[in-house]
Amino acid sequence: MNPLPAVDLAPALQLLGVAALFCALLLAVWSWRHRHADARQRWLALSVLTAFLTADLIVFGSFTRLTDSGLGCPDWPGCYGAASPFGAASQIAAAEQAQPSGPVTHAKAWIEMIHRYLAMTVGALILVQAIGLWRQRARIGQAGAWSLVALVWVLAQGAFGKYTVTLKLYPAVVTLHLLGGMGLLALLVAQFESLRAAPPVAGPRALSIVATLLGLQIALGGWVSTNYAVLACRGFPLCNGSWWPAMDFADGFALWRELGRGGAEGYIAFPALVAVHMTHRLMAVVVTLALAALAASLWRSGEAESRRYALALAGVLAAQWASGVSNVLLDWPLAAALVHSAGAAALTALVVSLWFRRRAFARTARAQASASLRRSPS
Repeated sequence: MNPLPAVDLAPALQLLGVAALFCALLLAVWSWRHRHADARQRWLALSVLTAFLTADLIVFGSFTRLTDSGLGCPDWPGCYGAASPFGAASQIAAAEQAQPSGPVTHAKAWIEMIHRYLAMTVGALILVQAIGLWRQRARIGQAGAWSLVALVWVLAQGAFGKYTVTLKLYPAVVTLHLLGGMGLLALLVAQFESLRAAPPVAGPRALSIVATLLGLQIALGGWVSTNYAVLACRGFPLCNGSWWPAMDFADGFALWRELGRGGAEGYIAFPALVAVHMTHRLMAVVVTLALAALAASLWRSGEAESRRYALALAGVLAAQWASGVSNVLLDWPLAAALVHSAGAAALTALVVSLWFRRRAFARTARAQASASLRRSPS
């Protein structure tokens, strides 16, 4: 029996057709609903839709990983060389019969392929926006540039999607794929903020530091999830009955290795998983303090818009802690894990949006200062 090729481009045209069909349906609804709006409002609505679907894609990617469906179709971009699990029914059945609890089942194959269909649809929408916004860049402004960056980014995401399958879920590749999804969401929020004329917000100058800490924490969360280290610590706030359990940071953060591999005996040891989990916990305290300080600063400003951001940050942060602790105490329930992924996406969108609004505030302040200097007597 010939081995299954990791990459089989035979169904590529069919898959592109599926993405084009879904994209066309969404664009038809978008075009009809906003037929009386001006160009900026129409593109603004499409940006919102694409960012929403990207957030859904991030959460569904977590669902794919959490249900062990990442290799539900062990080749790329199709499923056993077919465009859907329907065309691969016999191969899936044979694989499931050989390994009933293995990585390939009919349900897992559909989960994996739905994730790919959604990813391709998002990519098609981004392509449409990149073309449309770039053609209207004279009227639209910076949104056209952001859309082109998003297009390049989503193509790179597709490559990482391929390598998650061909490299059999290397933790480093899967984590980078998660970060790439968050980065794509950030770019789409940037595109959205470039299109809308929202009032500036006087955010603190340390916002870039908060954003960096949040990105690092999301990377650590991805590393915990892709190494299946969520349950390495039992109990909260103690970990396995200790404030500082036995940990192996060298093996836990050996980046380039196969899933489950590492250590002297060829398999990653339990103290290494504990190190991964505890690092995420400790960083969560740092990020929480940073976000709480940011929310407090926004609230103290007294401005209505700033206070809305403060309430949103506080609410999502509370949900993150509740879902994160639930993952530990309730043995990693699927719903709590998905809420945790959605919360990370929400925090990303909020911080990027706030960064843009603060940048607008800084520009306005500089312009007012410059105008004041020109009016003052010499």
